[in-house]
Amino acid sequence: MVRVAVLYGLAAWLILQVAEVLFGLLDLPTWAGKLVLGLLVLGFPLVLIFSWVYELTPEGLKREHEVERHQSITRETGRKINYLIGALAAIAIVMIVAERFVPRAAPNPGATQAGAPSASAPVLAATKSIAVLPFADMSEGKDQEYFADGLSEELLNLLAKIPDLRVAARTSAFKFKGEKVDLQDVARKLNVSHVLEGSVRRSGNKVRITAQLIKASDGYHVWSQTYDRTLDDIFVVQDDIAGEVVKALKLTLLGTTSATRSRPTDPEAYNLALQGRFFVGRRSKEDLERAVDYFQRSRERDPGYAPAWAGLSQAYARQADGGFLPIADGHRQARGAAEKALALDPQLVDAHLAMGWIQLSHDLDWAAADASYRTALDLEPGNAEALRHGGWLAGNLGHWDEAIDLMHKAIERDPLRPNSYTYLGYLFLAVERDSEAEAAFRKALELDPDGAARHRTIGLALLLQGKTDAALREMQQETDEGWRLAGLPLVFHALGRRGESDAALAALKDKYAGDSAYQIAEVHAFRGEAALAFEWLERAYAQRDAGVPEIKCDRLMRGLVGDPRYKAFLRKLKLPE
Repeated sequence: MVRVAVLYGLAAWLILQVAEVLFGLLDLPTWAGKLVLGLLVLGFPLVLIFSWVYELTPEGLKREHEVERHQSITRETGRKINYLIGALAAIAIVMIVAERFVPRAAPNPGATQAGAPSASAPVLAATKSIAVLPFADMSEGKDQEYFADGLSEELLNLLAKIPDLRVAARTSAFKFKGEKVDLQDVARKLNVSHVLEGSVRRSGNKVRITAQLIKASDGYHVWSQTYDRTLDDIFVVQDDIAGEVVKALKLTLLGTTSATRSRPTDPEAYNLALQGRFFVGRRSKEDLERAVDYFQRSRERDPGYAPAWAGLSQAYARQADGGFLPIADGHRQARGAAEKALALDPQLVDAHLAMGWIQLSHDLDWAAADASYRTALDLEPGNAEALRHGGWLAGNLGHWDEAIDLMHKAIERDPLRPNSYTYLGYLFLAVERDSEAEAAFRKALELDPDGAARHRTIGLALLLQGKTDAALREMQQETDEGWRLAGLPLVFHALGRRGESDAALAALKDKYAGDSAYQIAEVHAFRGEAALAFEWLERAYAQRDAGVPEIKCDRLMRGLVGDPRYKAFLRKLKLPE
């Protein structure tokens, strides 16, 4: 009976190991594994009783008291059981050693051979991953789009705080807004296993919110719920939905309840801030002015509501970066609003991101910006914006491997954001992985065919590979005149067509000297005209041109590296020489 017990224990252990692998591949619920374990535990005493009561004979099983001594084959059966025990023990030892000592390569299924993750490549979504799609506005007047978007974004931010859950970033999830989508296709493009979608119907202070969590592989509704509440209860509803999602995915929700995040004393302040966030995402001059107005009104209704201050900081910074406010004034106001947000709520991720951007783009305070982005990531692991700007920062400092790694992580969380591929492409150019840069730039073009500089970046990658004819064709396809004129002088120079290079450069200076001083400096540096290159670099620095901090990444500027003026310029930028 002892040998039977040992044999049963070894066999049960092996069954559980095989079941774990098979259930994972079949994506069966965790209760299936618990059921197998329960059956094996229940079976153990039954097997022992059976082996005690019955004995195996040449004629089959008989009760032990019915068996004559000469009929018993207990000794032969015991030898067979010993052999089985030995074999199963050997298998168990091999499995334990393999599990403990054989290294497993971490898969990167979303990366192409060229190094740029592809949204069309076959991927295996992590089981604990989710996309929050923009909730539909079902209000009678169809005037609550900002409220529905804001609710979706709040839920996304809540879920993004959970370390064990990978959440698709807002930019990628909102790509499908207003479209009739196939959820399996959405999940494949975003590389997630679950999708949260819903709708909002609002009338005055009353709101009906419907939410449903869907398993992408089979379209199964894991959970759904309808809430009829007032605007005063909106934060409770958000917490309820987030709690149900993490419960369904068998995760732990930590630090994301209403008590641990900014909550306005006046519901209208929240409503106004949502409208501000809606317009700040559009970036036009008029939209940014409307965003500032809404955030200011929210701040006036509730001066202690930190998200209104953080949103106001972001709006001011975008006005300054877009040339809609004087740069110094815009960033001064943005800094003041970010500091106020941080004073009110040091745990507010958006406030750290707002401050990090000011430190990065205006102050050129690399250490402070790095600290801000790292704090944001501590508070919200996997925040795509913090990863993206952290990668840009590392690239500016010349930390190429770290920069590329961070940009890959940003793309994993935000796979449909074209500018992330553009940043990655520039980083690849910096380390002379030019074909990979071309692939990244082409991915950006695929995601955003009408975006500015898409063909110019591809042309640049081709130019640096020595494919000048193909580079010229790309530059000529660039739809944005400023970027086209910034690219053509480079290719004409490489082709030995000096007159055409001069003419294109003259047109660039005539039309875009106020906006493209850095690109003009690039052309002079590439053509070996160092004095003119430094002259235009100084103009770009005075204009706070966004390209200036990227000089260490810039292959077109490599001809200046040995010049003493280059080191002096790096010191002015507070960059390591």
